[in-house]
Parts: sequence; structure tokens; C-alpha cells
Amino acid sequence: NLAAFFVEDQYKPLSWLTLFGGLRFTRFHGSLTENATSPRAGVAIRIPRVNVVVHGFYGRFYQAPPLSTLSGPLLQFALAQGVDFIPLHGERDEEYQFGVTLPIKGWDIDAGYFHTAAKNFFDHDALGNSNIFFPLTIERARIRAFELTARSPQLFKRGQFYLAYSHQHAEGQGLVTGGLTNFSPPADLFFLDHDQRDTLSTGFTINLPSRSYVSGNVRYGSGFLEGDG
Repeated sequence: NLAAFFVEDQYKPLSWLTLFGGLRFTRFHGSLTENATSPRAGVAIRIPRVNVVVHGFYGRFYQAPPLSTLSGPLLQFALAQGVDFIPLHGERDEEYQFGVTLPIKGWDIDAGYFHTAAKNFFDHDALGNSNIFFPLTIERARIRAFELTARSPQLFKRGQFYLAYSHQHAEGQGLVTGGLTNFSPPADLFFLDHDQRDTLSTGFTINLPSRSYVSGNVRYGSGFLEGDG
């Protein structure tokens, strides 16, 4: 059972100042029971005349664990491989981000940075040399990224396109705290599968009649490290 209740609002006390925030409460009940209260808050400040917008955000997030169990012959096979399957706890993230948006001849250029610190970070691993993958949680994870996005003005009053570049580091640290594990000692910082060191993407949206639209995007480099990592 997963139940969530949340409230959020946006307030603009001044023409150049926008405040937004929210609170989310989540209760998970499965093989274990967890409760999480997750606040979020942000601000956007528009500098008059130049219309540059400076923005920042802080938030906490909870992701419930998957309802996965290991039993019967598959559990015996796992034990024979020297691993075990221990209960999975939910992932808890703490994130902050800040950036600036500049208008240049109808284009919006946005540069930003975000930092996410995670506890019980969800990942996966293979069972022995098989192609059977099971979830696991890593004690801690740290994800950092610089991003740059350019959005075009409306072209022919029909649509626009964007171009985005991201430089990201995703690192894990510590024990495997849930899921498939061989109880290895805690590890120092190591790169995660989620590490997307350099990613370039572009996409478009074209508005069609009857409030319909068509869109597409292409992404290059996602999931590859620089050189040998």
C-alpha cells in the first residue's frame, strides 16, 4: 500500500519575485512500513529591465521500495552464489539547485547546477553470471551536474526547439543496504551506472490544430564516461 498527500502553492508578492513551496507526506506499507515528510521550496527573482531571472530550489524526496521478494529455487540459487536478498528500504533524497535564465533576441538561455544527496540509493545487480537482475540499495549516493539549455522563440507561430548539454557525476559510497548483496565491506566513492558524464540532447515541439502537437528528441552520449572513466 502506498498513500501520499501533498499541498503546494505559488505566491507572487511583487512583480519581480515569485515564491513557491510545498509539503508531501508519504506512507508505504509492504514488507516494512515507512513514513516520509518531504518539504520543497523555491524562489525566482526577475531583474528589471534586463529581464534576467535568477532561481533557486531546495527539496526532499522519498521513493518507495519496489515490492520484490526472493523465494523458492531462485533464493536457493542466490545463496549458492554467495549472495542474499535483504529487505529494501525507500530512497530518501535531498536536492538543491540554482541557476540563471537570460533572454537573448527571443531565445531563453538557462544555466544551472544541481546537487542531490541520496540515502538508500536504488540500483541493480546481476545474479551471478546470469541475465537475472535484482534491485539493491546503496548506502549513499551523490549526483552533481551543470546544465545549459537554449530554447528558441516561437517559429512560424507553430513551435519551438531546444538544445541542452549536461555534465554530470553520479557516485555511490558505502554498503549495500538492501536487495541483492554479498555483504562486501563498505566501498569508497565509485561511479554509478547512472553516471551520464556528457550528454547532448535536442528536441522540438510543433503545435497542430485541435490543441494537438507532435514532439521528438534525440540524445547523444547518455551513460558514457569520459575516456576510460
